[in-house]
Amino acid sequence: MKDMSVIKLAAISGSLRAASANTAVLRTLQDLMPAGVEMDLLPLDGLPLYNQDLDGTTPPTEVAAFKAAITAADGLVICTPEYNFGIPGVLKNALDWTSRPAFASPLKHKPALMMSCSPAFTGGARAHAQLRETLTGALSRVVVRPPVVIGGVHTKIQQGLLADEASLKFALEAIDDLVAEIHAQRHAAVYRQTRPAASLAAAVPQS
Repeated sequence: MKDMSVIKLAAISGSLRAASANTAVLRTLQDLMPAGVEMDLLPLDGLPLYNQDLDGTTPPTEVAAFKAAITAADGLVICTPEYNFGIPGVLKNALDWTSRPAFASPLKHKPALMMSCSPAFTGGARAHAQLRETLTGALSRVVVRPPVVIGGVHTKIQQGLLADEASLKFALEAIDDLVAEIHAQRHAAVYRQTRPAASLAAAVPQS
């Protein structure tokens, strides 16, 4: 049985680089989670390119494990670079795998927080539109808040961790918003389960 006292987050970096700034941001946040919140980083480098011929009841082992991790998580944190005004192919590929089966995937109703960082002063902001569109298409619940963008990130990473206090504070506030969304979703689920049947009938207008 799942421990409802603990919130589990799955984190995805949109970069495969060993020295990725996006991965560094997530690793920094991983060690600073609020009480009762845990976050695991999910690697993307083992996922094959999406192929519908392989998308059946027995998908590739790496795909099955990745989707299981997303299913088990209460929320999703994605930190991505911006490639040509969009998200990297490796991230889109992972989300395409996880979006299956359509309308009933592990991403459906999953609270998701978007972040980006880049050496550019824009901080990868233009990748958010495509990422939001993809998550919305998979019926995820993207957290509504000011976007987390970290510009000039190459000057803010020290010894593999995000060292800029303002950027870190803003990112942690975003994590708090994601956790609040998860709590709200849990309370709504409990309400739906415990709401008396008579109340449901009374709520339906009679003709």
